[in-house]
Amino acid sequence: MAPWYILMSPAALSQRFEEALNFCVRLHSQQRRKGTQVPYIAHLLAVAAFVLEDGGDEDLVIAALLHDAVEDQGGLDTLQMIRIKFGDRVADIVDGCTDSYTVPKPPWWERKERYLDHLRAANSDVLRVSLADKLHNSRSILRDLRQSGDETWSRFNGGKEGTMWYYRELAAIFIESDLSSQMVEEFIQTVLEIEDLV
Repeated sequence: MAPWYILMSPAALSQRFEEALNFCVRLHSQQRRKGTQVPYIAHLLAVAAFVLEDGGDEDLVIAALLHDAVEDQGGLDTLQMIRIKFGDRVADIVDGCTDSYTVPKPPWWERKERYLDHLRAANSDVLRVSLADKLHNSRSILRDLRQSGDETWSRFNGGKEGTMWYYRELAAIFIESDLSSQMVEEFIQTVLEIEDLV
């Protein structure tokens, strides 16, 4: 009998999704959300859920699960593994969501400016997964601000000013894109709520 998520999913996820989920868990099993004890997999599952609920197909959902794999777990070697295991489309989306391939990462401002420039020209697949990622991150920031106040910003390399600049720029890009997604409005609303708290 097929696993419950395959039986219940409107997108009819296949065994490929299960393989991607297992691969994702292996890659990120020791990782935690920045400044917390929350297993990183919680973020990846949330991003995948956002994409699935937004009507994304299996390639998009797999890319959502793996969107941080290259950046955080092995660079270009990991990207090549994803390409072999899950195909060009998934690998291209993951690549499009990646802002660094090396450890240590380049300076924060440089990375973010380059990523924003890249996102302005990205296709709808990359935009949808990136938007899901940023939506979950912004919701986490909003929750943490409500619980911990300005202490929250100490976890971010860009601090309060840099992080707010980055999320305003992201909001402008998603608004200007032709992406048809309820997540755009949700992201804008979340950023505005963060602005109110700031």
